[in-house]
Amino acid sequence: MVTSVAGSSAAFRGGIISYDNEIKQLRLGVPAQMLAAHGAVSEPVARAMARGAQAQLGADLAAGITGIAGPGGGSPEKPVGTVHIAIADGSETFHKALRLRGNRGTVQRASALWALKLLWDRLVDRGLASVAARDG
Repeated sequence: MVTSVAGSSAAFRGGIISYDNEIKQLRLGVPAQMLAAHGAVSEPVARAMARGAQAQLGADLAAGITGIAGPGGGSPEKPVGTVHIAIADGSETFHKALRLRGNRGTVQRASALWALKLLWDRLVDRGLASVAARDG
């Protein structure tokens, strides 16, 4: 979604798709103990993913998204549509828990849009949103 915008390379450093827990551990530094204790779809893991992406990419802001898009994989505790999004901004990390409805594609797209909205909110809080809108 970000790179479909012309000029995005001026601000977007990259992304890490960590679908597998091993990648979450090796590329983003998510502790195995955290995955075992909370599961991959959890607030602590989303926060760790965002912090890990920020560190690995040398980014000012980074998002971590983990969830269950379906159609299978849900449980009573974490039904399909459960999504955790975290935004790492310097020493702070912000979190949003979602319970989305719809098919797999709808859950994935809504999750990405929420992550972009939360990143935008951080830019607004920093006073940088007008610069981003003007330049991009």
